[in-house]
Amino acid sequence: MKKMNSVFILSLLSVCLGMNANAQQQPPKPASGKILQDLKKLNKLGNVLYLAAHPDDENTTLIAYLANQKLYHTGYLSLTRGDGGQNLIGPEIRERLGVIRTQELLQARRTDGGHQFFTRANDFGFSKNPEEVFSIWDREKLLADVVWVIRNFKPDVIITRFPKDSRAGHGQHSASSILAEDAFVAAADPKRFPEQLKYVQPWQAKRLVWNISSWAFKDPAAFDKIASSLVKVDVGVFNPLLGKSYGEISAESRSMHKSQGFGSTGTRGSNFDYFQHTMGPAAKADLFEDINTTWTRVPNSAKVQEAITKAIATYNAANPSAVVPLLLTARAELQKLPDSFWKTQKLEELQEVIRSATGLYIEATAGNFAVVPGGKLEVQTEVINRSPIAVKITSIHFPYQKNDSTINNGLANSAGQKYKKQLIVPADLAFSQPYWLQKADTLGMFDILKQSDVGLPENTPAAEVAVNLTIGGQPFKFTVPVVYKHNDLVYGELYQPLSVSPPVFANIAENVYMFNGPEAKQVNVFLKAGKANIKGEVSLKLPEGWKVSPASVPFDIEKEKAEQTAKFMVTPPANSNIAEIQAIVNLDNKTYNKGISVINYQHIPEQVLFPVALAKAVKLDLNVKGKRIGYLPGAGDEVPRSLQQIGYDVTLLKDADINSENLEKFDAVIVGIRAYNTLDRINFYHDRLMDYVKNGGNVLIQYNTNAGLKANPGPYPMKLSTDRVTVEGAEVRVLLPEHAAFQKPNKITNADFDGWVQERGLYFPSEWAKEYEALISINDPGESPKNSSILVAKYGKGNFVYTGISWFRQLPAGVPGAYRLFTNLISLGQ
Repeated sequence: MKKMNSVFILSLLSVCLGMNANAQQQPPKPASGKILQDLKKLNKLGNVLYLAAHPDDENTTLIAYLANQKLYHTGYLSLTRGDGGQNLIGPEIRERLGVIRTQELLQARRTDGGHQFFTRANDFGFSKNPEEVFSIWDREKLLADVVWVIRNFKPDVIITRFPKDSRAGHGQHSASSILAEDAFVAAADPKRFPEQLKYVQPWQAKRLVWNISSWAFKDPAAFDKIASSLVKVDVGVFNPLLGKSYGEISAESRSMHKSQGFGSTGTRGSNFDYFQHTMGPAAKADLFEDINTTWTRVPNSAKVQEAITKAIATYNAANPSAVVPLLLTARAELQKLPDSFWKTQKLEELQEVIRSATGLYIEATAGNFAVVPGGKLEVQTEVINRSPIAVKITSIHFPYQKNDSTINNGLANSAGQKYKKQLIVPADLAFSQPYWLQKADTLGMFDILKQSDVGLPENTPAAEVAVNLTIGGQPFKFTVPVVYKHNDLVYGELYQPLSVSPPVFANIAENVYMFNGPEAKQVNVFLKAGKANIKGEVSLKLPEGWKVSPASVPFDIEKEKAEQTAKFMVTPPANSNIAEIQAIVNLDNKTYNKGISVINYQHIPEQVLFPVALAKAVKLDLNVKGKRIGYLPGAGDEVPRSLQQIGYDVTLLKDADINSENLEKFDAVIVGIRAYNTLDRINFYHDRLMDYVKNGGNVLIQYNTNAGLKANPGPYPMKLSTDRVTVEGAEVRVLLPEHAAFQKPNKITNADFDGWVQERGLYFPSEWAKEYEALISINDPGESPKNSSILVAKYGKGNFVYTGISWFRQLPAGVPGAYRLFTNLISLGQ
């Protein structure tokens, strides 16, 4: 009995960890070439795991090659979800950016054929060495996560992207390779993480290698000297079944990392990757040297291999279903064998190939994107057989039902069936939320509730339909997620995951409220109905010293998805103070505190989050000079909303607004992050902005990257670099204490540099003209001073500021000192 339980769990984990490529997407519809590709994969019994730190670290060319040319079961373990990076396509940062980058990785894997895994590491931002990383990450917990993935996925070969030393270029990169080496040993040791062994067994990978490249050497000649000792693989070959080279597939995969601006162009022709031995027996010419990847690694499986080999040899692209009888034979023979990892994995693969070869289409859709606990859900299940193979539906198990619905309907060729079912959603069903965000995180780690969730790229579906049928007389069970499908007039058929939502959402209008005086501010709470006919009241919870009026606001919303606004006046205490505002909703004698956040980009499925309805309230001592601000958006940030919080009238500038007559009405013009990297007309805008400064205006330009710079961001020359300060509490040394930037309208003190978040700044200039004045000096521990994070210059009658300080993080986070200094900078000359 114990063995059967462990096999069941192994099967469940294999499905969750390995077969996620189409999770919560439309049903697979592979073409004949892809079906033959998958057929050939049935005869390859080898697994390989690529391991690095972030989304976009992976070698997509190599993953595509290993998965589609060598036909190995190929995975990518990213330690983090990239929460600490920048966002080129919108204002989302931190956890919401992590959700975007998770989905981008899943889209990349759907493109290159790999499978995606994560640990519970929280990307806290750029780090320069692994010592700092492991002072923030819990090394032992992360090692347990990596071991868990290895024990589940059972790779024969593990490949790292980076070296352990400083050549990795990022402390988290180095940490990924350190953890890989530790896990290579620990995964095979039953004494390490023994609590995992009730679900999985120890696993010893054959070898660990580093995917080395010339970029790791300052002198290319040094790489050339060792190249002959490395395993060399041509990953640029052409796959006629897919109609693309792996360089072309790789470009499509890498281009899914749109939030990072990683659109790529396909390559054709030979392209060599190199691998340096790290641990285990060394390979001389082949990564899988001395590793058995045939059916002979499974005892008594000759008949399985024989049937599959014959199916491959007789495959007809014009009639894929002709090989189904052979595949059914292989399946029947495989089912006779003792339970094992390979039996489980290959039965899953066989089932998918049989589904593809019969053209079997199974889909379960809901009438809405969300359901409410205790409410109703209508599910429509569509099943169609598009082959002459005999297929019969025996029963369907709908979610929240104890018993299957008996069907016993045969499916003739191209004759589909649709089944609708009205369901009652359990009243105690938990609300949907990415599993790693269900509990408050720490700077370095997400708190995950269930061991079975570790490694998963996303939540298991909120609801599933299981279709039981026979194909050629053999019983099958196909489980599909219930999804929301709708038609968009521009994009056509769109899918998104089904969510379990609260009956009412409460969104506080702003994430941060800045009080720079004793006056009360209006705080609006937007209430949205998750179901029809809701009636209750909402209140704000604030700490002692803060006042709110009224104590509560009643609401009565008749229609589902309709909204109502509750208005409160919040008065701050007399002294500087930082507080948390929480919206509390009372409905039907129950309390709710969730908002709704929708992330909608065309390249990923729409993501719906239900965060706690919180906002930050900050009472600060702040003087503001000037009123009207022009803001030229770059890659996207929340700085304009932050400035509105302290009383500025902010105008978002469009193309037609960038002219001398219009600009002169502003007290200052601010340029958003990475504008000089992303705006096609930035050269034109730059000339107009410099004219504005020359005539007496004040321009502040925020950080840009040194790569892809379209214009010099200033009136005088400067050269941007990758210099940055990642320690948010790094000492700040004021170089020109009497400069107006530190004196008015706010007197800046050391305390103003306390309480900053994630980092001080990034991409500072390494060279700048003598006309610029450097205002502060900062550096990470053990590094040389960086004096160019704030550069100011007089130009004509006006003032120019270039600053790599991370205002786009500090201001939306409500950091008081950042507001005070930023206000001074945009007040220069006034």
